[in-house]
Amino acid sequence: MAEEEFPNTTHEGFNVTLHTTLAVTTKLVRPSPAKPILPVQTGQQAQQEEQSSGMTIFFSLLVLAICIILVHLLIRYRLHFLPESVAVVSLGILMGAVIKIIEFKKLANWKEEEMFRPNMFFLLLLPPIIFESGYSLHKGNFFQNIGSITLFAVFGTAISAFVVGGGIYFLGQADVISKLNMTDSFAFGSLISAVDPVATIAIFNALHVDPVLNMLVFGESILNDAVSIVLTNTAEGLTRKNMSDVSGWQTFLQALGYFLKMFFGSAALGTLTGLISALVLKHIDLRKTPSLEFGMMIIFAYLPYGLAEGISLSGIMAILFSGIVMSHYTHHNLSPVTQILMQQTLRTVAFLCETCVFAFLGLSIFSFPHKFEISFVIWCIVLVLFGRAVNIFPLSYLLNFFRDHKITPKMMFIMWFSGLRGAIPYALSLHLDLEPMEKRQLIGTTTISIVLFTILLLGGSTMPLIRFADIEDARARRRNKKDVNLSKTEKMGNTVESEHLSELTEEEYEAHYVRRQDLKGFLWLDAKYLNPFFTRRLTQEDLHHGRIQMKTLTNKWYEEVRQGPSGSEDDEQELL
Repeated sequence: MAEEEFPNTTHEGFNVTLHTTLAVTTKLVRPSPAKPILPVQTGQQAQQEEQSSGMTIFFSLLVLAICIILVHLLIRYRLHFLPESVAVVSLGILMGAVIKIIEFKKLANWKEEEMFRPNMFFLLLLPPIIFESGYSLHKGNFFQNIGSITLFAVFGTAISAFVVGGGIYFLGQADVISKLNMTDSFAFGSLISAVDPVATIAIFNALHVDPVLNMLVFGESILNDAVSIVLTNTAEGLTRKNMSDVSGWQTFLQALGYFLKMFFGSAALGTLTGLISALVLKHIDLRKTPSLEFGMMIIFAYLPYGLAEGISLSGIMAILFSGIVMSHYTHHNLSPVTQILMQQTLRTVAFLCETCVFAFLGLSIFSFPHKFEISFVIWCIVLVLFGRAVNIFPLSYLLNFFRDHKITPKMMFIMWFSGLRGAIPYALSLHLDLEPMEKRQLIGTTTISIVLFTILLLGGSTMPLIRFADIEDARARRRNKKDVNLSKTEKMGNTVESEHLSELTEEEYEAHYVRRQDLKGFLWLDAKYLNPFFTRRLTQEDLHHGRIQMKTLTNKWYEEVRQGPSGSEDDEQELL
């Protein structure tokens, strides 16, 4: 009897143990709940959304077409003294006033279409602008001045952000202006530190100022945008967290760690993507099929942005460094046709995106719900100018101890004066998640006021200031007294940068770079090892094939022009 009860007891104990083990195991390996799937709009709701999106696209394209006509008129009637960015912003203000009158008369309602959407800016408009900027840094002495540019762009932008943010916070505590907490003040100081000297660069190119000054301002503005966005995201990250139980020192360390992760992680991701694109296009020879080659370049151009945003890094920083690397290495693995196609396509797309942004910046005067406080705007302008001065002058004096080509006091003053603000601060101000709504409106209105002040007033007075400071090239001064061309579009359409076309054979490259004795540091390492590893050196046969390909395409285009309906022998002779 005992022998019969023992097995039953054993089985019951085994079953209890088994159920307990399964329950614990199930509890331990229970998968995390899946993310909820957003409901898909269907039926009438989806149709209304499509109609609204269609009208927004139509309105944006209509505004862009009007701006293109304006730029064409500036070129045709040789109004070269007026920077295109200033003209487009002014046109946007005029169109905003007209739309406001139409809405007041109840003839139409364009409020939803004329609103500037930050998501559209960061996903569609900003990436091509930043990539084209990085891709165009092959010009000038970027790598020779990389240390100075990085110091101004990273440490200078941080200094400006702390000066502006700290000033706003302490002025608010003193009841001089509206109060903002520390993180909101730092977020505003970070976003307003993004410089966009489009008009200044156009003036620099027209007056042929010192190329080092040109590269310092241009290079700093490119890196500065990405750094400003990362700093603003850092401040936003601190705002979302509950920092009430954390000391000020711990908050600073968390912000510093987040910034370093975003900056170096995004830069490393963009650099790695650019190097991979160089190796892919070096070993997979697509030069005989330019359409596939061009398609691959477009994919690699946008790839780092999507990947970086997907893993919570800065897509802007990643696409910037990817553009720089692809310009330096990948570009030279392309066929001449694709090289020219990349140049013109990137310029055109960046021009359209910049024009759209400046137009909507002007429209925002009437489309954005404003909260204007004159004391807040004036003090912010003073802090922005002071923060720029604290950035430029001390760092320039520090850099002169290590530079062979010194930054003169006149150059420092022009660099300080050229710190114009553009569309990036405005888009960042709309992207901030501030509560209550009055605070968000105050930040947005102040940002618009500062942007318009710097573009219209500082940008409009840059040319007489440069001539008064007498820093333009002496030989170009006599020529520019009669003809000063500030049209970036006209110069973009009339030139193909031949120095960016890769036509050096293996022997020519070694003679031009490897055997030079004046190369030091990264330039020597790049010429000796990196460039040969990541780029394809052309043989005489490759060079001959590329020239035949260009000649064939040119002849084909010429034949199509000759056979056109309006073509005639007289027109052909006149063209020749």
